[in-house]
Amino acid sequence: MTRQSDTYTAHVIADKLRAEGTPFAMATVVRTLASTAAKPGMKALVLGNGDFADGWLGGGCVTAAVKKAAIMAIKTGEATLVCLRPEELLADMKDAAKDEMVQLARNGCPSKGSMDIFVEPVMPQPELLICGSGPVASALLRIAASFGFSLVLCGEIEHAIADRQYASLGEMCSASLPAVDRYIVIATQGKGDVAALQAALKMAGSSTAFVGSRRKFASYEDKLTAAGVSVAQIATVRSPAGVHINAVTPEEIALSIMAEIIQTRRTARQQHAADDA
Repeated sequence: MTRQSDTYTAHVIADKLRAEGTPFAMATVVRTLASTAAKPGMKALVLGNGDFADGWLGGGCVTAAVKKAAIMAIKTGEATLVCLRPEELLADMKDAAKDEMVQLARNGCPSKGSMDIFVEPVMPQPELLICGSGPVASALLRIAASFGFSLVLCGEIEHAIADRQYASLGEMCSASLPAVDRYIVIATQGKGDVAALQAALKMAGSSTAFVGSRRKFASYEDKLTAAGVSVAQIATVRSPAGVHINAVTPEEIALSIMAEIIQTRRTARQQHAADDA
């Protein structure tokens, strides 16, 4: 049986990994047959390189199978069920082997026990960083709350609901930011545009979008270059931000921006999956 203290420790470590933006896999024993060291309910936290951050599930055969499954689960974002069986029972699981979610593994230990271990990836939430305090920034913050992003605001918006908030660019730039899939939207709308763009392009982001016309953004390129931003970095900025839906109101603009972010994120994940195939 899993001790309460062990469960508490696992939760603490899991929370720490989430806060750091570190992906990991939660491996849980869901069933055992015959003699096994681990029992149902026992858990382990496994990092992307296969190292156990916490927990213990058994000897070498179990550990090797769980490591392999955890690495793949984190890479693909998909859960898997590890079925550990002695050699003589593996042949009876041919039908299960056809299921892409099931991973068969041989138990070579003398005990010849069987275990089923559910390995689930725990990925950090993608982050949406909004710079600005105006109507578009406010509308985007409201809309984005429904899409599973960790919301970060750099600006002053009354009654803003965000996971983190910075009152200024200086405060944000001096903070320790987690290594996550980050999408940045510059919605400063004429109030410190260049400074916000410069700060954003120094950060590790999956995409940076600027709320403003192409002409307005082009007028900032020389200033960004003079500030040390490379031409290649400047070229990555999406301007104007959002997919083209003839948006006019702040809410419509925010909707178009959110649609573009989702499109960018899904396309990147599909490409990543294709590369791994």
